Amino acid sequence: MRRSRLYIVIVGLLVSAIACDGAKNQDFIDYIKIGEDSYLGVSKVQEGLEVPWDIQFNESTNSIFVAEIKGGISEIDLNTNAINKVYNVPNVFHRRTAGLLGMALHPDFDQKPFIYVCYTIKEGDSVYAELTKLEYKDKKIISNKPLLKIEGANGHNGSRLIFDSKGYLYWATGDAHSLTHAQDSTTLNGKVLRMTDDGQIPPDNPISNSYVYAWGFRNIQGMTITSKGNLMTSEHGDAIEDEINWVRPLNNYGWIDIEGYHDTEKEKLIVSKSPRTEPIKAWTPVIAPAGLKYYGHSVIPEWNNSLLLVSLKNQSLRVLKLDQSQTKINGEQVFLKDYYGRIRAVTTDSKGNIYIATSNKDWNPQKGFPLVGDDKILKIEKVNFTPQSYLNEYVEDIAQVKDGKTLYNMYCASCHKEDGKGISGTFPPLIKTETVGNKEKLIHTILYGLTGEIEVSGVKYDQAMPSFQFLSDIDIAKITSYVRSSFGNSQSAIGETEVMINRKNTTKN
Repeated sequence: MRRSRLYIVIVGLLVSAIACDGAKNQDFIDYIKIGEDSYLGVSKVQEGLEVPWDIQFNESTNSIFVAEIKGGISEIDLNTNAINKVYNVPNVFHRRTAGLLGMALHPDFDQKPFIYVCYTIKEGDSVYAELTKLEYKDKKIISNKPLLKIEGANGHNGSRLIFDSKGYLYWATGDAHSLTHAQDSTTLNGKVLRMTDDGQIPPDNPISNSYVYAWGFRNIQGMTITSKGNLMTSEHGDAIEDEINWVRPLNNYGWIDIEGYHDTEKEKLIVSKSPRTEPIKAWTPVIAPAGLKYYGHSVIPEWNNSLLLVSLKNQSLRVLKLDQSQTKINGEQVFLKDYYGRIRAVTTDSKGNIYIATSNKDWNPQKGFPLVGDDKILKIEKVNFTPQSYLNEYVEDIAQVKDGKTLYNMYCASCHKEDGKGISGTFPPLIKTETVGNKEKLIHTILYGLTGEIEVSGVKYDQAMPSFQFLSDIDIAKITSYVRSSFGNSQSAIGETEVMINRKNTTKN
């Protein structure tokens, strides 16, 4: 009897030791320290994907559905991490940020196994954004039903999808580069639209016989609903003021008249005559916010009641701590800065684990990327041991002196790149070009931006450049002087007074 008991104790200790050792020896590729004696492990779920734009967890199948920009939809079995191609959306038009974008799963997936996707199509010379309902069965799509088609463009198609607790579907649409759509409540671009699960207009929508729920948006890239039912979006600004918005019916969020906070005299005058709703968070310099997910799990208590935001330009995972009402952001932490590259999508499973998707093979790769195996889906989970090495929270040095190089990297390098070479056909180079050599033209271009097609060194470009009027004269002088003396350029510096004169003369004219 004693031997049997002793055997059981020894076996139990061995099993416990193996379990603990197994936890430490999982295939974690990195660790993150998020608090005193609190760590997360990062593991690879899948790799070799083609710009996964959206990822959604489905509890009934314990799997993650993945939408890739060229039209592919796959399912990853979280028990094995095996991936299965489910469908290829027909007629997807892909160029830059146009393609297969948002995806949502019906909340009652067991009884209504539908996947909703929005994507761009091209008919003749016209681009449209289309919303389609797909029926899933036996690990494949067996039917599709288009629900709604609206104006689209080569960019600014927005396109995130989400269901609320009542079963209504929300579609965030971009402004399609229009100067008027976002402020016109009778159009469907630059909006958050609300509809039934079969694409009909609900009878209780805020505008009778209209899909429009809220308007005044530029290009929403993330959407989530908190545990209290608050609809939150992340949105790309132009050159400034990326935003997090708490979206409510009949609210106007300002674009194109207002960006971000209402903090200029012009914006305050607009608001005094016609109400606009401020974001609950804005960033300048911009970070290019992408996927957004409410985190309401106790398994990572430090991040409970937060918005998880992933970003493209800033290449990070941000934790935005909410107040008890879930209407204000009380704190912000930044992790994984520049470590895995551009991160476009984020979701969570029912256990409180977090999944992120990189976007390093897209239209605007950053320095050092793509990495081997990109694009990847990574899993982030709590570990109950102390790793030997780990990544820390990123803390920006706000006291850093902003010289020309620093300012260039903050505002220009994500497009024109750190070496000034740009991307052929997308972002023009800054090396010995006519614009860089002409002081007045360079200053004017930075102050007021560019639209329409241009030609640089025999290559045509049609990607709009935003205005940087918000920068001070001295900062513009520093940036232009840095450009004119770098990348093989050898032109003279530009002074603060020259920028000031150009600004005043243009304003007078």
